[in-house]
Amino acid sequence: MEWSDKAAGLHVLMTADAVGGVWQYALDLAKGLRSEGVRTTMAVLGPSPSADQQAMADAIGARLILTGLPLDWTAGNAREVEETGLAIARIAAQIRPDIIHLNSPALAAHTSFDIPVVAVCHSCVATWWQAVKGGPLPEEFVWRTELVAESYASADRLLAPTLAFAQATAQVYGLVQAPHVVRNGRRSVMASKSAPGEDFVFTAGRLWDEGKNFAAIDRIASRLTVPVLAAGPLDGPNGTHVDVSHARPLGRLSDSEVARHLNREPIFLSMARYEPFGLAVLEAAQRGCALVLSDIPTFRELWGGAASFVAPDDERAAAAEIDRLLQDRESRAAMGRAAQERAAAYTVDAMSAGVLSAYHSVLPMKSQGSSLEGAAA
Repeated sequence: MEWSDKAAGLHVLMTADAVGGVWQYALDLAKGLRSEGVRTTMAVLGPSPSADQQAMADAIGARLILTGLPLDWTAGNAREVEETGLAIARIAAQIRPDIIHLNSPALAAHTSFDIPVVAVCHSCVATWWQAVKGGPLPEEFVWRTELVAESYASADRLLAPTLAFAQATAQVYGLVQAPHVVRNGRRSVMASKSAPGEDFVFTAGRLWDEGKNFAAIDRIASRLTVPVLAAGPLDGPNGTHVDVSHARPLGRLSDSEVARHLNREPIFLSMARYEPFGLAVLEAAQRGCALVLSDIPTFRELWGGAASFVAPDDERAAAAEIDRLLQDRESRAAMGRAAQERAAAYTVDAMSAGVLSAYHSVLPMKSQGSSLEGAAA
C-alpha cells in the first residue's frame, strides 16, 4: 500500500514559529504532506508572521492558528513553557488531530497528550552552549535543558535533521537511542534570473545568533575587495543584538528576495559554530553557488566534497579561500555545480516521506480514539 493510501485523511497539529528556519521547514513539510493526503494545522508561537510569510502560508493553503504564545527559548520561566504546552493541548482537544508534531519539543515536558507525539530536534540551548561557549550551563539554560530532557523522554518519536546533530543530542541528554535522522529539504523559490553583475559574497540567517558567528563574517569583509551582503535580522526576539562594521546588512528579506540575490551566484559564506542543518546553505547550493563553510560536523556530513571548509575562527583562511575562488572562475563554477548536485539529494519529497514514515511508526502506539480532554483540562 502506498503512503498516500494510508495517509489519506490523516490530520496533524504542528507547532511552528516565524522567527527562523522552522517557518520554511514547517510550510515546506505541510505542502509535501498535503500531496500525500495529510492535512496540517499549524499553531504559530511567538511573533505573528510577516506579510510575505503569511502569503507563503496562504499559497499552500496552510491553516494557521496564531496563538501569540511565547517561544520556549524566549519564555521567562518554566511555567510559561508549561502553560504553552497546555494551550497546545487545548487546541488539540478542539480540532482532534491524529498526531502532534512539535517543532518546539519542550512543550511536551509537563503535558500528557493522548495521541502520538513526534518531536523534531531542530536545536536546543544545551547543544548550542556546548558548540558556542563550552563549560557549565548558565542558570537560565539549566531549567530550559531540563524541560527539553523531559520532553525528549515523553515523545513517541524524535527526529533530527543530521546524524551529527542526532549524536550530539543523544550525548548531551543521555539518550539510549539517538533521534532518527530525517534530513531537511527545501522547495526551490521561483525568482527571475539576474544578470551576473559584480562579484559579491552572500550570507543569510539569524545574524544576531552568536552561533551563526556573524561577527567573524563582518571581520572577514574587511579583508575582501568585494562586498559581503548579509540577509537577516540583527536583533533577536530575546534581546540579542549584533553590530556590523564592514559587511552590508540587508535586513530580513523575503524568500523571493533572497532567491534573486542567489541567482547571481555569489560565493556563499557561513562561519557558523552551531548549525544543526542550515537551510540557507541548501538554498545557496540549489542555485549553484560555491560554498565556503565552517568546518563543523554537520556541514562536513552534508557538504563534504561539495564545499570549501575553514575553521570557524580562521578568518584569514576564509578570506584567502574566497579570494582564490574570485580569481579562479573555473574552480568556482565547478564547486557551484558540485553543491547543486549535492543539494538535489535534500528534497522536500524525501523529507516528507521520512516524516510520514515516522508518523506511521507511532500511530499504532496509542489509541486514536482517545480523548485529549484530560490533557487540556
